[in-house]
Amino acid sequence: MNPPKTDAKRHHDPAVRGFASDNYAGAHPEIMAALALANGGHQVSYGEDEYTDHLQQVIRGHFGASAEAFPVFNGTGANVVALQAVTDRWGAVICAESAHINVDEGGAPERMGGLKLLTVPTPDGKLTPELIDRQAFGWDDEHRAMPQVVSFAQNTELGTVYTVDEIRAIVEHAHGLGMLVHLDGARLANAAATLDVPMRALTNAVGVDILSLGGTKNGALFGEAVVVLNRDAVRHMKHLRKLSMQLASKMRFVSVQFEALLAKDLWLRNARQANEMAQRLAEGVRAVHGVEILHPVQANAVFARLPHDVIERLQKRFRFYFWDEAAGDVRWMCSFDTTEDDVDAFVAVLKEEMAR
Repeated sequence: MNPPKTDAKRHHDPAVRGFASDNYAGAHPEIMAALALANGGHQVSYGEDEYTDHLQQVIRGHFGASAEAFPVFNGTGANVVALQAVTDRWGAVICAESAHINVDEGGAPERMGGLKLLTVPTPDGKLTPELIDRQAFGWDDEHRAMPQVVSFAQNTELGTVYTVDEIRAIVEHAHGLGMLVHLDGARLANAAATLDVPMRALTNAVGVDILSLGGTKNGALFGEAVVVLNRDAVRHMKHLRKLSMQLASKMRFVSVQFEALLAKDLWLRNARQANEMAQRLAEGVRAVHGVEILHPVQANAVFARLPHDVIERLQKRFRFYFWDEAAGDVRWMCSFDTTEDDVDAFVAVLKEEMAR
Protein backbone atom coordinates (compact mmCIF):
# COMPACT_ATOMS: atom_id res chain seq x y z
CA MET A 1 0.00 0.00 0.00
CA ASN A 2 1.36 3.40 -0.97
CA PRO A 3 1.75 6.00 1.78
CA PRO A 4 -0.89 8.74 1.78
CA LYS A 5 -0.07 11.85 -0.19
CA THR A 6 0.69 15.10 1.59
CA ASP A 7 1.18 18.72 0.61
CA ALA A 8 3.94 19.11 3.19
CA LYS A 9 7.47 19.58 1.89
CA ARG A 10 10.77 18.47 3.38
CA HIS A 11 12.70 21.50 4.60
CA HIS A 12 15.90 19.84 5.81
CA ASP A 13 18.54 17.36 4.70
CA PRO A 14 17.89 14.14 6.66
CA ALA A 15 21.51 13.08 6.16
CA VAL A 16 22.80 15.98 8.27
CA ARG A 17 23.46 15.23 11.94
CA GLY A 18 25.35 17.23 14.54
CA PHE A 19 26.36 17.04 18.18
CA ALA A 20 24.23 19.79 19.71
CA SER A 21 21.57 17.75 21.50
CA ASP A 22 19.93 14.36 21.60
CA ASN A 23 16.72 16.37 21.19
CA TYR A 24 17.83 17.20 17.65
CA ALA A 25 17.37 13.60 16.52
CA GLY A 26 14.18 12.51 14.84
CA ALA A 27 11.98 9.69 16.07
CA HIS A 28 13.14 6.10 15.83
CA PRO A 29 11.40 4.20 12.99
CA GLU A 30 9.88 1.76 15.49
CA ILE A 31 8.33 4.71 17.31
CA MET A 32 6.87 6.03 14.06
CA ALA A 33 5.46 2.57 13.34
CA ALA A 34 3.89 2.46 16.81
CA LEU A 35 2.25 5.84 16.26
CA ALA A 36 0.78 4.63 12.98
CA LEU A 37 -0.47 1.50 14.77
CA ALA A 38 -2.28 3.62 17.35
CA ASN A 39 -3.80 5.87 14.70
CA GLY A 40 -7.20 5.40 13.14
CA GLY A 41 -10.57 4.92 14.72
CA HIS A 42 -11.67 6.48 17.99
CA GLN A 43 -10.20 5.97 21.45
CA VAL A 44 -11.37 7.58 24.69
CA SER A 45 -9.51 10.81 25.37
CA TYR A 46 -7.51 12.11 28.34
CA GLY A 47 -5.83 8.82 29.22
CA GLU A 48 -8.86 6.53 29.34
CA ASP A 49 -7.67 4.77 26.17
CA GLU A 50 -6.47 1.20 25.72
CA TYR A 51 -2.86 2.24 25.05
CA THR A 52 -2.46 4.19 28.28
CA ASP A 53 -4.09 1.35 30.19
CA HIS A 54 -1.66 -1.19 28.72
CA LEU A 55 1.28 1.12 29.39
CA GLN A 56 0.70 0.62 33.11
CA GLN A 57 1.54 -3.07 32.74
CA VAL A 58 4.71 -2.24 30.83
CA ILE A 59 5.76 0.33 33.42
CA ARG A 60 5.20 -2.11 36.28
CA GLY A 61 7.43 -4.60 34.53
CA HIS A 62 10.27 -2.09 34.80
CA PHE A 63 9.49 -0.26 38.05
CA GLY A 64 7.54 -2.61 40.29
CA ALA A 65 3.96 -3.68 40.92
CA SER A 66 2.92 -0.40 42.55
CA ALA A 67 4.32 1.91 39.85
CA GLU A 68 1.89 4.14 37.98
CA ALA A 69 2.69 6.22 34.89
CA PHE A 70 1.24 9.61 34.07
CA PRO A 71 2.22 10.59 30.51
CA VAL A 72 2.93 14.29 29.95
CA PHE A 73 4.05 16.49 27.06
CA ASN A 74 7.65 17.34 27.99
CA GLY A 75 10.48 17.07 30.49
CA THR A 76 9.97 20.39 32.23
CA GLY A 77 6.32 19.52 32.65
CA ALA A 78 7.24 16.13 34.09
CA ASN A 79 9.60 17.69 36.62
CA VAL A 80 7.21 20.45 37.66
CA VAL A 81 4.30 18.05 38.10
CA ALA A 82 6.42 15.49 39.96
CA LEU A 83 7.91 18.05 42.34
CA GLN A 84 4.53 19.63 43.04
CA ALA A 85 3.20 16.19 43.92
CA VAL A 86 5.72 15.73 46.72
CA THR A 87 5.94 19.23 48.23
CA ASP A 88 3.71 21.50 50.24
CA ARG A 89 3.20 25.15 49.30
CA TRP A 90 5.98 26.06 51.73
CA GLY A 91 8.25 23.26 50.57
CA ALA A 92 11.74 23.33 49.07
CA VAL A 93 13.75 20.96 46.90
CA ILE A 94 17.46 20.34 47.39
CA CYS A 95 19.34 19.85 44.11
CA ALA A 96 22.74 20.33 42.53
CA GLU A 97 23.52 23.86 41.41
CA SER A 98 24.02 22.49 37.88
CA ALA A 99 20.74 20.54 37.90
CA HIS A 100 18.49 20.86 34.87
CA ILE A 101 15.60 21.99 37.08
CA ASN A 102 17.77 24.90 38.23
CA VAL A 103 19.58 26.05 35.08
CA ASP A 104 17.57 24.89 32.06
CA GLU A 105 13.88 25.13 32.85
CA GLY A 106 13.37 28.88 32.83
CA GLY A 107 12.53 28.99 36.52
CA ALA A 108 9.47 26.79 35.91
CA PRO A 109 9.79 24.68 39.08
CA GLU A 110 9.74 27.84 41.19
CA ARG A 111 7.46 30.07 39.09
CA MET A 112 4.95 27.44 37.98
CA GLY A 113 5.45 24.82 40.67
CA GLY A 114 5.41 27.30 43.54
CA LEU A 115 8.35 25.73 45.34
CA LYS A 116 11.86 26.81 46.32
CA LEU A 117 15.06 25.27 44.96
CA LEU A 118 17.92 25.00 47.47
CA THR A 119 21.04 24.45 45.40
CA VAL A 120 24.40 22.91 46.27
CA PRO A 121 27.63 23.39 44.28
CA THR A 122 29.04 20.04 43.10
CA PRO A 123 32.36 19.31 41.37
CA ASP A 124 30.89 16.68 39.04
CA GLY A 125 27.15 17.38 39.07
CA LYS A 126 26.49 14.65 41.65
CA LEU A 127 24.91 15.06 45.06
CA THR A 128 26.15 13.18 48.11
CA PRO A 129 24.71 12.89 51.63
CA GLU A 130 27.33 15.38 52.82
CA LEU A 131 26.40 17.89 50.13
CA ILE A 132 22.70 17.46 50.86
CA ASP A 133 23.38 18.38 54.49
CA ARG A 134 24.49 21.86 53.40
CA GLN A 135 20.83 22.69 52.75
CA ALA A 136 19.03 20.10 54.88
CA PHE A 137 18.15 22.17 57.92
CA GLY A 138 15.61 24.64 59.28
CA TRP A 139 12.47 22.51 59.13
CA ASP A 140 10.90 24.41 62.01
CA ASP A 141 12.08 27.84 60.86
CA GLU A 142 9.11 29.68 59.37
CA HIS A 143 11.51 32.18 57.78
CA ARG A 144 13.02 29.48 55.52
CA ALA A 145 11.43 27.29 52.88
CA MET A 146 11.14 23.78 54.31
CA PRO A 147 13.42 21.14 52.72
CA GLN A 148 11.05 18.33 51.75
CA VAL A 149 12.56 16.70 48.66
CA VAL A 150 15.96 15.81 47.24
CA SER A 151 16.03 15.87 43.44
CA PHE A 152 18.87 14.47 41.37
CA ALA A 153 19.31 13.71 37.68
CA GLN A 154 20.50 10.47 36.16
CA ASN A 155 22.56 11.25 34.13
CA THR A 156 23.65 14.58 35.56
CA GLU A 157 23.87 17.74 33.50
CA LEU A 158 27.63 17.16 33.33
CA GLY A 159 27.21 13.71 31.82
CA THR A 160 28.23 11.82 34.94
CA VAL A 161 26.39 8.76 36.19
CA TYR A 162 25.42 7.79 39.73
CA THR A 163 26.16 4.21 40.73
CA VAL A 164 23.47 2.13 42.40
CA ASP A 165 25.26 2.50 45.74
CA GLU A 166 25.48 6.28 45.35
CA ILE A 167 21.75 6.53 44.73
CA ARG A 168 20.99 4.23 47.65
CA ALA A 169 23.10 6.44 49.93
CA ILE A 170 21.21 9.56 48.80
CA VAL A 171 17.81 7.94 49.27
CA GLU A 172 18.59 6.48 52.67
CA HIS A 173 19.99 9.80 53.87
CA ALA A 174 17.04 11.81 52.54
CA HIS A 175 14.49 9.40 54.00
CA GLY A 176 16.34 9.43 57.30
CA LEU A 177 15.84 13.18 57.41
CA GLY A 178 12.15 12.86 56.58
CA MET A 179 12.52 13.96 52.94
CA LEU A 180 11.35 12.32 49.73
CA VAL A 181 13.43 11.69 46.60
CA HIS A 182 12.71 12.69 42.99
CA LEU A 183 14.79 11.41 40.09
CA ASP A 184 14.98 13.44 36.88
CA GLY A 185 15.38 10.54 34.48
CA ALA A 186 15.47 12.34 31.15
CA ARG A 187 18.46 10.12 30.29
CA LEU A 188 17.85 7.28 32.73
CA ALA A 189 18.13 4.77 29.89
CA ASN A 190 21.66 5.94 29.13
CA ALA A 191 22.69 5.47 32.75
CA ALA A 192 21.21 1.99 32.93
CA ALA A 193 23.00 1.08 29.71
CA THR A 194 26.30 2.40 31.06
CA LEU A 195 25.99 0.48 34.32
CA ASP A 196 24.48 -2.58 32.62
CA VAL A 197 21.63 -2.73 35.13
CA PRO A 198 17.84 -2.59 34.73
CA MET A 199 16.22 0.78 35.31
CA ARG A 200 14.55 -0.58 38.46
CA ALA A 201 18.00 -0.93 40.04
CA LEU A 202 18.36 2.86 39.90
CA THR A 203 14.83 3.73 40.99
CA ASN A 204 12.27 1.68 42.91
CA ALA A 205 14.78 -0.96 44.05
CA VAL A 206 16.72 1.70 45.98
CA GLY A 207 13.71 3.62 47.27
CA VAL A 208 13.24 6.55 44.86
CA ASP A 209 9.74 7.96 45.43
CA ILE A 210 8.90 9.59 42.11
CA LEU A 211 10.50 9.60 38.67
CA SER A 212 10.44 11.83 35.60
CA LEU A 213 10.97 9.28 32.83
CA GLY A 214 12.43 10.52 29.56
CA GLY A 215 11.34 9.44 26.11
CA THR A 216 12.20 12.26 23.73
CA LYS A 217 15.97 12.06 24.20
CA ASN A 218 15.89 8.32 23.55
CA GLY A 219 14.02 8.08 20.28
CA ALA A 220 10.46 9.21 21.05
CA LEU A 221 8.76 11.85 18.90
CA PHE A 222 7.34 13.68 21.90
CA GLY A 223 6.29 12.96 25.45
CA GLU A 224 7.68 12.04 28.85
CA ALA A 225 6.07 10.44 31.87
CA VAL A 226 5.86 10.97 35.60
CA VAL A 227 6.16 7.56 37.24
CA VAL A 228 4.88 7.36 40.81
CA LEU A 229 6.88 4.73 42.67
CA ASN A 230 5.74 5.46 46.23
CA ARG A 231 2.00 5.97 46.11
CA ASP A 232 1.81 6.79 49.81
CA ALA A 233 4.04 9.84 49.27
CA VAL A 234 2.26 11.34 46.26
CA ARG A 235 -0.96 13.28 46.26
CA HIS A 236 -3.44 14.29 43.58
CA MET A 237 -1.31 13.50 40.52
CA LYS A 238 -4.26 13.57 38.12
CA HIS A 239 -5.31 17.02 39.29
CA LEU A 240 -1.76 18.39 39.27
CA ARG A 241 -1.15 17.14 35.73
CA LYS A 242 -4.29 18.89 34.48
CA LEU A 243 -3.60 22.07 36.47
CA SER A 244 -0.08 22.16 35.00
CA MET A 245 -1.42 21.94 31.42
CA GLN A 246 0.22 18.55 30.89
CA LEU A 247 -2.89 16.44 30.27
CA ALA A 248 -2.93 15.28 26.64
CA SER A 249 -6.35 14.78 25.10
CA LYS A 250 -5.02 12.22 22.61
CA MET A 251 -2.83 10.53 25.20
CA ARG A 252 -2.70 7.26 23.29
CA PHE A 253 -0.02 8.80 21.07
CA VAL A 254 2.26 9.44 24.04
CA SER A 255 1.55 6.11 25.69
CA VAL A 256 2.14 3.98 22.62
CA GLN A 257 5.60 5.48 22.22
CA PHE A 258 6.58 4.37 25.71
CA GLU A 259 5.16 0.95 24.99
CA ALA A 260 7.35 0.74 21.89
CA LEU A 261 10.39 1.86 23.87
CA LEU A 262 9.86 -0.26 26.96
CA ALA A 263 7.94 -3.39 26.02
CA LYS A 264 11.11 -5.01 24.73
CA ASP A 265 14.60 -3.52 24.42
CA LEU A 266 14.34 -0.49 22.13
CA TRP A 267 15.09 1.82 25.07
CA LEU A 268 18.31 -0.09 25.72
CA ARG A 269 19.39 -0.39 22.09
CA ASN A 270 18.96 3.34 21.56
CA ALA A 271 20.81 4.25 24.75
CA ARG A 272 23.69 1.89 24.04
CA GLN A 273 24.15 3.31 20.56
CA ALA A 274 24.30 6.89 21.87
CA ASN A 275 26.70 5.91 24.66
CA GLU A 276 28.99 3.95 22.35
CA MET A 277 29.21 6.86 19.94
CA ALA A 278 30.11 9.20 22.81
CA GLN A 279 32.93 6.84 23.80
CA ARG A 280 34.14 6.75 20.21
CA LEU A 281 34.02 10.55 20.08
CA ALA A 282 35.94 10.84 23.34
CA GLU A 283 38.63 8.46 22.13
CA GLY A 284 39.04 10.47 18.95
CA VAL A 285 39.13 13.78 20.80
CA ARG A 286 41.75 12.57 23.28
CA ALA A 287 44.13 12.06 20.37
CA VAL A 288 43.86 15.72 19.33
CA HIS A 289 46.56 17.86 20.92
CA GLY A 290 45.23 20.94 22.67
CA VAL A 291 41.73 19.62 23.41
CA GLU A 292 40.88 18.82 27.03
CA ILE A 293 38.03 16.54 28.08
CA LEU A 294 36.54 18.05 31.23
CA HIS A 295 34.44 15.29 32.81
CA PRO A 296 34.37 11.49 32.74
CA VAL A 297 32.49 10.33 29.64
CA GLN A 298 29.99 7.96 31.22
CA ALA A 299 26.92 8.23 29.00
CA ASN A 300 26.20 10.11 25.76
CA ALA A 301 27.81 13.50 26.49
CA VAL A 302 31.36 14.75 25.97
CA PHE A 303 32.41 18.02 27.61
CA ALA A 304 35.60 19.58 26.29
CA ARG A 305 37.69 22.75 26.34
CA LEU A 306 39.43 24.11 23.25
CA PRO A 307 40.38 27.47 21.72
CA HIS A 308 37.53 29.86 21.14
CA ASP A 309 38.38 30.52 17.50
CA VAL A 310 38.46 26.80 16.76
CA ILE A 311 35.02 26.38 18.33
CA GLU A 312 33.53 29.10 16.15
CA ARG A 313 34.96 27.56 12.99
CA LEU A 314 33.76 24.10 14.00
CA GLN A 315 30.25 25.41 14.64
CA LYS A 316 30.02 26.51 11.02
CA ARG A 317 30.44 22.87 9.99
CA PHE A 318 28.69 20.99 12.82
CA ARG A 319 25.98 22.11 15.21
CA PHE A 320 26.88 22.09 18.91
CA TYR A 321 26.72 24.50 21.83
CA PHE A 322 29.03 26.34 24.15
CA TRP A 323 28.72 25.16 27.73
CA ASP A 324 30.79 28.03 29.15
CA GLU A 325 31.69 30.45 26.38
CA ALA A 326 34.12 32.49 28.47
CA ALA A 327 36.14 29.40 29.38
CA GLY A 328 35.95 27.81 25.94
CA ASP A 329 33.93 24.84 27.23
CA VAL A 330 31.61 22.96 24.89
CA ARG A 331 29.20 20.05 25.08
CA TRP A 332 28.95 17.41 22.38
CA MET A 333 25.93 15.10 22.53
CA CYS A 334 25.43 11.79 20.75
CA SER A 335 22.02 10.35 19.89
CA PHE A 336 20.49 7.00 19.06
CA ASP A 337 21.00 7.81 15.37
CA THR A 338 24.61 9.02 15.62
CA THR A 339 26.82 6.85 13.42
CA GLU A 340 30.50 5.96 13.41
CA ASP A 341 30.86 7.96 10.21
CA ASP A 342 29.33 11.00 11.94
CA VAL A 343 31.85 10.76 14.77
CA ASP A 344 34.84 10.10 12.55
CA ALA A 345 33.94 13.02 10.26
CA PHE A 346 33.68 15.36 13.23
CA VAL A 347 37.00 14.23 14.71
CA ALA A 348 38.68 14.71 11.33
CA VAL A 349 37.37 18.27 11.09
CA LEU A 350 38.42 18.94 14.68
CA LYS A 351 41.97 17.81 13.93
CA GLU A 352 41.99 19.97 10.81
CA GLU A 353 40.83 23.08 12.64
CA MET A 354 43.18 22.56 15.58
CA ALA A 355 46.11 22.30 13.17
CA ARG A 356 45.36 25.67 11.57
